[in-house]
Amino acid sequence: MNYRTPGVYVEEISTLPASVAQVETAIPAFIGYTVKTSHQNKKLVNKPRKIRSLKEFEEIFGTTSPTIFANGPDGRITLKSDGKNLILADNIRDPHDSMKSWLYYALQMFYVNGGGTCYIVSCGEATAGREPDKKDFLDALKMIRKERDVTLILFPDGVSLSENDYYSVSAAALEQCTDLKNRMTLIDILKQPQSGVFRGDDDFSEVGENFRTKIGDDHLMFGAAYYPWLQTNLNYVTDESEQEIAISGRLLGAFSDLRKVTRLRTGEGSRSESGRSLYDVNRNLYNMVRHEMNKFRVIMPPASAMAGIYAYVDRTRGVWKAPANVSLSSVQKPMTVIGSQQQASMNVHPSGKSVNAIRTFSGKGVLVWGARTLAGNDNEWRYVPVRRLACMIEASVSRALNSMEFEPNNENTWNKVRSMIGSFLDSLWRDGALQGPTPQDAFFVQVGPGVTMSPQDVSNGRMIVEIGIAAIRPAEFIILRFEQKTGQS
Repeated sequence: MNYRTPGVYVEEISTLPASVAQVETAIPAFIGYTVKTSHQNKKLVNKPRKIRSLKEFEEIFGTTSPTIFANGPDGRITLKSDGKNLILADNIRDPHDSMKSWLYYALQMFYVNGGGTCYIVSCGEATAGREPDKKDFLDALKMIRKERDVTLILFPDGVSLSENDYYSVSAAALEQCTDLKNRMTLIDILKQPQSGVFRGDDDFSEVGENFRTKIGDDHLMFGAAYYPWLQTNLNYVTDESEQEIAISGRLLGAFSDLRKVTRLRTGEGSRSESGRSLYDVNRNLYNMVRHEMNKFRVIMPPASAMAGIYAYVDRTRGVWKAPANVSLSSVQKPMTVIGSQQQASMNVHPSGKSVNAIRTFSGKGVLVWGARTLAGNDNEWRYVPVRRLACMIEASVSRALNSMEFEPNNENTWNKVRSMIGSFLDSLWRDGALQGPTPQDAFFVQVGPGVTMSPQDVSNGRMIVEIGIAAIRPAEFIILRFEQKTGQS
């Protein structure tokens, strides 16, 4: 400053180096169909929207299309009279076989398992009878490319596509992850059943080879797959005013008032429907029907629950901790039992395409029992935490170096960069993310002529930084060796 007037002047001197701020690591993008496609007169389709709670999702996107229960060919629940009692004419069918939209249930599983901030990308309106279209998912996928906060990609409604289309969309997501290097794709295992909807309860040997063939051989280090599907504790969303009830047989005595019943319950404000609701006419029968409906719980592919586990582990332990040996919440059981022998071919396979198992352990519940990427034969990127740690470091350092754009490409700038990145990696080492007894063993940062740059690089404005890290790898195989020591006289 050019001081001309007598007085006291304060100058603040910065003594701390520039720092690298760690980016968030478990922000998934859920792509699927939504009940609402506009909010506050703004279109939602193919517009990534950040939300922070299930309540916020419900306010903006709605819930899901109500499930209709039936026990006959006419799409209604039919009660029949034997003259004395009213009973179900037949067992109610499992509504899973008519499932089309999974997004809302996926968000429930995400949040109950520890999820937080996420993005929702609506690829269209979830209307009854709508068949999913591969193009809808690919269009939505292109839109999240611009969202640099996204670190996971999921397609909950993608399991309603054909096998070929779903794996094609998943392959496109893997390619995007490779291009951006800041996100991974969580993939569900799918098989086209002869009828109904896949339940994820087939033996893995029957679905595994099909998956490994159709997912392709490219960009595998940025993907992870889990199996089997999960029997959850989630109830199906219903609208009792749309649930049709039919009564057959002779209605005598106490049941004579049921002749006009057509709905399980009257919709709000529908006075003209008074007396035509089973809830209004016979509360005991209503409770009996409601009890039978509540026996059915949603069967879910596991990716959305795993996204919640990723967020929970990152928040409580760190992105370098494997998201495994963690119990799943709101899960009754996996849809098929996987033992150690069955998991062997899932975990280690000649193709290298590892699939992580979800298993039940006595006294522990349902646990995630695997932490491998699809690149199971890759010595560098075999494990999910190693891949995600590298993604986090790359994204964090890249954003921090934006402040160095157009700075003089000289020793002063190189020292700042070396100090800034070194301080960040040192903090990760102290937190346990990197292995080695000293920081020098855990990482290195190199920048400068004769090391990472040639004189031509400097003259062309290129500042090249090389970073090396010794990432912590999970103890996947714990081996105990016992030796019997012979007594000595």
